[in-house]
Amino acid sequence: MGKFFDETMQGLLEAVAIDKGEIPLVEKEDMPAQTFVAADMEKRLIDEVVRIRKAQNMSQSTLAKLTGNKQQAISRTENKEHSPSLKLFYSMVNALGYELQIVKRNAM
Repeated sequence: MGKFFDETMQGLLEAVAIDKGEIPLVEKEDMPAQTFVAADMEKRLIDEVVRIRKAQNMSQSTLAKLTGNKQQAISRTENKEHSPSLKLFYSMVNALGYELQIVKRNAM
């Protein structure tokens, strides 16, 4: 399918996860209307990608070119103004020379 379809489906899946309480939300302050964003885990992951990008002395523009996105999309993601799709996040991690893995947690 197309990019629009992929992004729409990602948004719907995230909305369902939010509705089920699987993705915690926190209210974003200083917004003209009540605004909520995904909480801690997403912020930590984005912060780590930013740290890696800066450690590699890579600009947002270069990362955008490597991922096939606009610099503004990278900026909005890094500033946590926009929750990235899994596709965008994966492409950012991949362009930085890293990979995503799913690892089973130890039993509590």
